[in-house]
Amino acid sequence: MRATPETLFSRLDELGIIHNTHHHNPVFTVEEAQKVSRELDGGHSKNLFLKDKNGDLYPFVCLEDTKVDLKSLRKQIGAKNLSFGKAELLIDVLGIEPGSVTPFALINDTDLRVTVLLDARMVEENFLNFHPLINDKTTQISSSDLIKFIKFCGHSARVLTLDP
Repeated sequence: MRATPETLFSRLDELGIIHNTHHHNPVFTVEEAQKVSRELDGGHSKNLFLKDKNGDLYPFVCLEDTKVDLKSLRKQIGAKNLSFGKAELLIDVLGIEPGSVTPFALINDTDLRVTVLLDARMVEENFLNFHPLINDKTTQISSSDLIKFIKFCGHSARVLTLDP
């Protein structure tokens, strides 16, 4: 069974993770997200669901203004031909729809099929903002609590410094 935002919030509460959620119109792209009211301070994210030629899966979490060069990223992580994962795969593995990619979806990856990639610039922020499994809300947590949540889900995060 896939987690809902309410399930996620309960889990965050159980972990002692302080969170604050802002409701807004659904957004599907970073550009759309930048147009909604920004009531939450901190880093706003861009979240990519990537797949390589071998079938390895990578949610890549970075700040919304990060320029991502897939060829460079592929070399840095040792992947083969990175591309964006298809919607069906995203739904199957992380239990979320396109436009709602978020590290909170790791709660649904009970088979530990993905390797989490975090941009180093992002984890330097005090607070971070992500969709809570659905794209009509944004939830803020601290960057240290993001790492705590990722570990709770059974994953570790690989922190990357991207080439300028």
